[in-house]
Amino acid sequence: MAEKRNIFLVGPMGAGKSTIGRHIADQLHLEFYDSDNEIERRTGADIAWVFDIEGEDGFRRREEAVITDLTELQGIVLATGGGSVVSKEVRNKLSARGIVVYLETPIEKQVARTQRDKRRPLLQTEEAPQHVLERLAEERNPLYQEIADFVVRTDEQSAKVVANQIIEKLNF
Repeated sequence: MAEKRNIFLVGPMGAGKSTIGRHIADQLHLEFYDSDNEIERRTGADIAWVFDIEGEDGFRRREEAVITDLTELQGIVLATGGGSVVSKEVRNKLSARGIVVYLETPIEKQVARTQRDKRRPLLQTEEAPQHVLERLAEERNPLYQEIADFVVRTDEQSAKVVANQIIEKLNF
């Protein structure tokens, strides 16, 4: 029997990683995981609470542990947190254990998609969301590019169309 392959979705917040990931998993009959949801399940608390109590560093440690565990599974689709790629260890594990798809999304779309979402601690600051997202993009976009096997833009198409494009590229 052929080994089941993993699909890891990376990209900024608001790229549609979770929604697109669910579509891919459903169509390919794979298990879907979202690293943020898994952190919440394991801690019994939401991401904002983890950030408040442990800070971003504490959250990133938990995220790294969760991604390490999940990438050891076979036949999954994993939507990663936008900042997970900051960790070299996470980047190495994603690259080594599956196919990495970078969901590239313009800042304007990220702002529109996240503006009413109160579950994004990095956007709950005095700084304008546009500026936060620009700063994060400057730091993270090269890291997404570094590990991506494929880059897919998510700005003008539905999640289902993007999922189908990814499946076609993967040739599953």
